[in-house]
Amino acid sequence: MIRLLLAVTLSTAISLLGTNYLIKWLSSKGIGQPIRKDGPDGHQTKAGTPTMGGIAVVLGAFVAYIISDLYNGIYTRSGLFVMLAILGAGFVGFLDDWIKIRNARNLGLNKKMKIVGLLAVAFGFATLMVLFTEVHTEVSFTRWDSISFDLGPIGWVFWAAFIILAMSNAVNLTDGLDGLAAGSSTLCFSAFTVISFWAFRHPEIYQLDHALDLAVVAVSMLGACVGFLWWNAAPAKIFMGDTGSLAIGTALGCLGLANNTQLLLPIICGIFVLETISVVVQIIGYRWMNQRRIFRMAPFHHHFELHGWPETTVIVRFWIISGFFVAIALGIFYADFVEVSDFREVFAP
Repeated sequence: MIRLLLAVTLSTAISLLGTNYLIKWLSSKGIGQPIRKDGPDGHQTKAGTPTMGGIAVVLGAFVAYIISDLYNGIYTRSGLFVMLAILGAGFVGFLDDWIKIRNARNLGLNKKMKIVGLLAVAFGFATLMVLFTEVHTEVSFTRWDSISFDLGPIGWVFWAAFIILAMSNAVNLTDGLDGLAAGSSTLCFSAFTVISFWAFRHPEIYQLDHALDLAVVAVSMLGACVGFLWWNAAPAKIFMGDTGSLAIGTALGCLGLANNTQLLLPIICGIFVLETISVVVQIIGYRWMNQRRIFRMAPFHHHFELHGWPETTVIVRFWIISGFFVAIALGIFYADFVEVSDFREVFAP
């Protein structure tokens, strides 16, 4: 427990102070975010706001994880591989952000290069997990044997790569309003902190050797998001950029995989899933339904803005929705635990 408290305290402090430093440094260099011209009119005033704040999130979580594990702890391969994936995705996002700033337009890496970079991170993580950890290769819901459909090592690697790519892009799509992605991510990382720590306390059910270290990773990301949110809350003084959104999405995907909660992940991250679905529906409607737009603009947080909702109203209501999804997911997780525990007590020798 002390490791968790140390990790969340350090990551929050490092991210809080680091983001403040980034704001001052980026402002002094005139480095700001270009704004897409086809977005809501109110967003044009945000042009020039410092970006790449995700650097503070990634470094805050990484440093907190490294330092907290020095306290009566030991680094595990699972925890290290998740953190390496976060750093890798953050680097891909940094390249995207830097190209946008250098070219002074809201276009960074092309889609193909961004996907290639993320797939390299995803396949690297999945391969390391299969080769060097005792990761279960079953498709899982609340625990490794909840479904008992084994993909095998190769199948699991491809499955893991899909999940990481999907989650990183989902968070990236959601990161369009001040504090929306950071606040929602905080709730999601809270869920994974609880799930990982619960698995650590009940190894006979979850068989997750590295559960405590995964909880440290989750709580480090939680604290880093909170520290960043202090400055990113509306009106934002800094944006996280792709550096932060891709790293956060990758972290969520990797934690879901490492904790054997792959199919619970879409519920925990329900707000990100809904945002992604809104984009898919918009594309289908435009391309296959005589250029019909289902939403005024996608992702659909912009749809509500164009309907007249103030930006802060959209953000807070989406946070509430995210909280509902997290509560439902934790409820399902605990209900499964109770059911399994009762079953073991009844049939115990």
